[in-house]
Amino acid sequence: MITVSEKAKHRISELMTEQHYDESYFLRVGVESGGCSGLSYKLDFDNEVKTGDEVFADNNVKVVTDKRSVLYLFGTELDFTDGLNGKGFTFNNPNASRTCSCGESFAV
Repeated sequence: MITVSEKAKHRISELMTEQHYDESYFLRVGVESGGCSGLSYKLDFDNEVKTGDEVFADNNVKVVTDKRSVLYLFGTELDFTDGLNGKGFTFNNPNASRTCSCGESFAV
C-alpha cells in the first residue's frame, strides 16, 4: 500500500483543479530506471487503469501503480513539502537502501 499525507492530498487536489481533471482521474505512481541512484520515481495523472495495475486509496486519493513498481513502493508515504529547502512531492520509502540528495532517485 502507498499512503498519502494530508499535505500531498491537498496539493494533488489543487493540481487536479488547475488541470481541469474530473473525478475519473487518479494519481499514477511508478518507478523507472534512471537517476543518480539507479531508480527514479514517476508521478502523473491518468484516467485508465491498465491490466495488472494495483489500485490503492488513501486519504481520499486514488493511487494506481504497475505491478513492477509496487514491489519498490510498498509501504511508501507520498508527502509534499513547501519549505525553504525545496518544494515538491517527496517519497518516504522504507524499501530504499540509498537515496540521492535531490530525493528523486533511490536504490534498493
